[in-house]
Amino acid sequence: MRVSTANTGLHLSSRSYYFFRPFIPRSLQIFLRRNLIHMKNAARRSNWPIDLKAGRLPAMWQGWPGKSRFAFILTHDVDTAAGFDRCLDVLALEKQLGFKSSFNFVPERYPLRREVLSAVAANGFEVGVHGLKHDGKLYNSYRTFRLRREKINSYLSDWQAVGFRSPSMHHNLGWIQELNIEYDSSTFDTDPFEPQSDGVQTIFPFWVEGPNSHEGYVEMPYTLPQDFTLFVMLREKTDLIWKKKLEWIVEKGGLALMNTHPDYMNFASGLPGREQYPVRLYEEFLKYVSREYAGMYWHVLPKTIARFYKQTHVRFAAYKDTLPPGVPSPDRLRMPDLGLPQEE
Repeated sequence: MRVSTANTGLHLSSRSYYFFRPFIPRSLQIFLRRNLIHMKNAARRSNWPIDLKAGRLPAMWQGWPGKSRFAFILTHDVDTAAGFDRCLDVLALEKQLGFKSSFNFVPERYPLRREVLSAVAANGFEVGVHGLKHDGKLYNSYRTFRLRREKINSYLSDWQAVGFRSPSMHHNLGWIQELNIEYDSSTFDTDPFEPQSDGVQTIFPFWVEGPNSHEGYVEMPYTLPQDFTLFVMLREKTDLIWKKKLEWIVEKGGLALMNTHPDYMNFASGLPGREQYPVRLYEEFLKYVSREYAGMYWHVLPKTIARFYKQTHVRFAAYKDTLPPGVPSPDRLRMPDLGLPQEE
């Protein structure tokens, strides 16, 4: 699958919101967003949390490694200093349950302690870059993006990171090509509640082609609703929506990619704060996946999924293009030995 790299951009109303957001009390922001989301939820039940169009198999889809029916990826956007302070707690929880994930940090919004980034990598987890400032202005103009691009690339290099996600899921797939990345994850299959709500309508990774056939990156949309949407905005009390969406993704053989936030997880006893939910909801869902889908999923880091897709799908497509006219297309058993990526 190849996509257009044209910028759909944010509506003027969204740009105005991010301009005035620093002056709006957080409690009022949450109140306004909750009301907007509830209105959208009533109108968009036909394509959220499941958009049936997103389940179509991509052309030349070769499947997941081994006998895996689907892939399962955990990612975290760390938006605030409070979230940064909880990262190692999230890591310990996932490690105890036999999972691993990527943590996407905002380089210039809160103090970043090098020992935390080192601990993430040392435990076999992944570090990614989450924009630059998290102020909603990254794609306001190409000039703004160009000025920030150099800094983002510098952090990617310094952190030895190969993955990127834009704050607030804003995206311009064409401009993102200018980042030194192997994959991006700034899109979603369907999510009408996001400011830039143009879902890519697929639960599979896809290739964003650069100026020539040798350049580009893998795009991996998140496919399970964000925790902030479910538990803070919609105030759901169970993980039932996650379970129902996952069941459908498994049926279609797609990519189940979660995007959760340590910022909103409450590890303490007692009632969660206004913008928190009990971490047990996340913990119970991971236990559910491990128990109900044991032996059925490929669980690796996002960078491994990206390298797998590039090696076994993009290169396979290029290989097919070299065949003389009339030669039958090779199936996956007769493919050249491209090799599968290994976890570091």
